[in-house]
Parts: sequence; structure tokens; C-alpha cells
Amino acid sequence: MSNKTSHESDVSFIQALAELLRENDLTELQVKRDYGENDSLNVRVSRQTQTIIQSSAQAPAPALAAPSAASPASPASQNNTDPARHPGAVTSPMVGTIYLAPEPGAAPFVSIGTSVKEGDTLLIIEAMKTMNHIPAPKAGTIKRILVEDGGPVEFGAPLVIIE
Repeated sequence: MSNKTSHESDVSFIQALAELLRENDLTELQVKRDYGENDSLNVRVSRQTQTIIQSSAQAPAPALAAPSAASPASPASQNNTDPARHPGAVTSPMVGTIYLAPEPGAAPFVSIGTSVKEGDTLLIIEAMKTMNHIPAPKAGTIKRILVEDGGPVEFGAPLVIIE
């Protein structure tokens, strides 16, 4: 009977791990439970969704570079076809989800042509259920916004251009 109770407890434990994985937007979780000598449970729960996001997040970077040649900001950036190499580029300090406004339906923090002061919030990156405000590293005018609201972002990806 205790073996059946142990298995029911293990099933509940695994379900709790799967829920923890989903709630915290994790890709993998591994736990080992030791019940005693020669009696343990080793569980690994994983999801494939993040690997798809990571590979698709790299694809837009070249796509963003191509339209820059036709954008009005390209004469100012001249030789810099890669937005990440632009001297006014603000890059992502982390992996996460981009939000351009403080809450759904609210006005965005900045738009093209907005003047910002050093320290003004440009956008929010959500990482591990924490909202991280990304400040302007310098004063200037927003020339380009290179990310979409609610989209994924990688570490080091260009977010906005300030000139």
C-alpha cells in the first residue's frame, strides 16, 4: 500500500513540476528525490517551445537590416547597415519579451521622433515574470524602434536607435 501512495505522490510531484515549468516559462527542469538507500526518483521535464523562439529570433535581424536601407534614417547611419552596430543603438541586456507600453492598451513609452532624456524608460523586457524597465543610456531622439510589442528578444539584440 505504501508503494501505491509513493507512486501517487510521485505523480502529483511531477504534475507540480510541469505546472512550475509552465508558470515560470522555463524550458527544462530536472529534480532528483532520494527516498532512502537504493530508492530515488529522477525527473526531467522539458518543453520545445523556447528553441523555436530562439531560432526565429535570429531570423528577423537580417530582415530588419534590409529595410534600413530604405528608411529615412539610413543617410544618418550611412555605413551601418546592421542596426546593432549603429552608434545610437540600445541593445537588450537580457532575453525576454518586449513590451512597448506600461500596460496593454496604454500609450507606448516612446515612438519615432520622441525626445528622451538619459534614464527615461524606453520599454520593458519581461524575464522570468519580472518586468525590467530599460532606460535610455543617453539623451536624444528616437529614430527607429526595432522590436515589436509582445515579441521575443535575445541578449544583445538592438531595440531602438537614439540619435
